[in-house]
Amino acid sequence: MSTAPALADALTGGTVVLDGGMSNQLAAAGHDLSDALWSARLLAEDPEAVTEAHLAYFEAGADVAITASYQATFEGFTRRGIGHDRAAALLALSVESARAAARRARVPRPLWVAASVGPYGAMLADGSEYRGRYGLTVAELERFHRPRMKALAAAEPDVLALETIPDTDEAEALLRILPGLGIPAWLSYSATGDRTRAGQPLEDAFVLAAEVDEVIAVGVNCCTPEDAGHAVALAARVTGKPVVVYPNSGEVWDAGARAWTGRATFTAEQVTGWRESGARLIGGCCRVGPKTISAIAGTLREP
Repeated sequence: MSTAPALADALTGGTVVLDGGMSNQLAAAGHDLSDALWSARLLAEDPEAVTEAHLAYFEAGADVAITASYQATFEGFTRRGIGHDRAAALLALSVESARAAARRARVPRPLWVAASVGPYGAMLADGSEYRGRYGLTVAELERFHRPRMKALAAAEPDVLALETIPDTDEAEALLRILPGLGIPAWLSYSATGDRTRAGQPLEDAFVLAAEVDEVIAVGVNCCTPEDAGHAVALAARVTGKPVVVYPNSGEVWDAGARAWTGRATFTAEQVTGWRESGARLIGGCCRVGPKTISAIAGTLREP
């Protein structure tokens, strides 16, 4: 159980720094992530590596660690021969690994743990998480997500990170599950321009969470830094809630070559504009490491 004040309360008083990409930090430490389970594989094989990755971000200046459960699902674990009870234990371990890092971090500020709930497409590991439109109904998506969300909530994170959501149907399914879990959440879409990755207007997407009490922040992640500014202002205007934003580095993933191309365009200076527009949870996603998080923290904590 966290001893930090409630994250929702912290957002009313200032800006909270999120961590960066889990996968790039693990890869930088020499771990092979070319696996359908991605970073979730290390929950079973090397959980200490996950804790060390969280610790690097805490010590770089992050206030919130997002767990390695983005791609961790009962269905995905089953395909690897991992049974239900063991899978539930690994989901709980994702939260405990982040808690362990918080205990080891030599920092004087409050630290929080966000349990990652990635989209259905992350389990498929075929890139559909960046397109949405899986051909499933809202009810089917709800049945998929509910057991994992219950398992993560039972591990008592400070918040659920409903992240990289490409489609309003999936958002609706996730929001149906929240009441009764006893854990607040943020809802973060994956977007391009002013639309979700599935093509729906972001304004309509944000509206879904506006009246959901359990949602303490709404925004975007896994987008370009250039798309983040408009989305932050829109989320703040539409929902009246604190905004969460953690874009990618700005580099582009080449699926054919399985490599990142282009240059990073995410700079620490961009975050001041996002804060002025209503962002209260600010960090980075793919290809954003501790060095950038340290710069973001320094910028946001300047007097």
